[in-house]
Amino acid sequence: MKIKCLIIDDEPLAVNVVKNYLEQIEDAELVNSFNNAIDALNFLKNNKVDLIFLDINMPVLDGLNFIKSLKTPPLIIITSAYTEFAIDAYEFDVIDYLVKPYEFHRFMKAINKVYSRLDINNVTNPVKNTRQYLFIKIDKKKMKKIFLDEILVIESLKDYLKINTTNGKFLIHSTLSSFTDLLPKNNFIRIHRSYTIAMNKIDAVEGNSIEIDGMRYVIGRSYINEVKDIILKSSI
Repeated sequence: MKIKCLIIDDEPLAVNVVKNYLEQIEDAELVNSFNNAIDALNFLKNNKVDLIFLDINMPVLDGLNFIKSLKTPPLIIITSAYTEFAIDAYEFDVIDYLVKPYEFHRFMKAINKVYSRLDINNVTNPVKNTRQYLFIKIDKKKMKKIFLDEILVIESLKDYLKINTTNGKFLIHSTLSSFTDLLPKNNFIRIHRSYTIAMNKIDAVEGNSIEIDGMRYVIGRSYINEVKDIILKSSI
């Protein structure tokens, strides 16, 4: 299933950001973009979309009043440079609120919420049989697909992450917290301020350390009770 997307934003640079990000997602299709909400309303009279990326501050008709004008609104992700509209926006049951400028990993977090709402195979829907994956940006131009069942350990290196998989190691620009949020919580757990690990890749637990693929990783003091409790619950 392709997610049919629409962009409504009067800032050309902001539109290009969403367009470029959507090009990296094989399950998404951009059907149109508008620099004002009036033209978008006319388009929606005869065209159906699944998801709208919507700015708030626009001339004539702002984003929130645009939502009010829709009888049956599709899923909506707000993209705004202003945070003060967030509470009002969530009253309209928007999927997410992206504050400009935002990076690709934050964009993907919002997309994963869309996947979950639409019940599409993806990183937040672990019950499907299809192999789950996500795309990571490994250089300025290249996006790499990695399958979640290949991830061993994600290690924080200040402003970067090293993703250790059974198919290689990859360095990306992200934080451990934001990347961990993209992963299904039934199989990935943070064990240290510097490590998130795949529980099904654990070979052994000894004292305050975990062994994965011949390497030992220390469990942080503030994480040890939660980690051991989760591991004990998953054991026989």
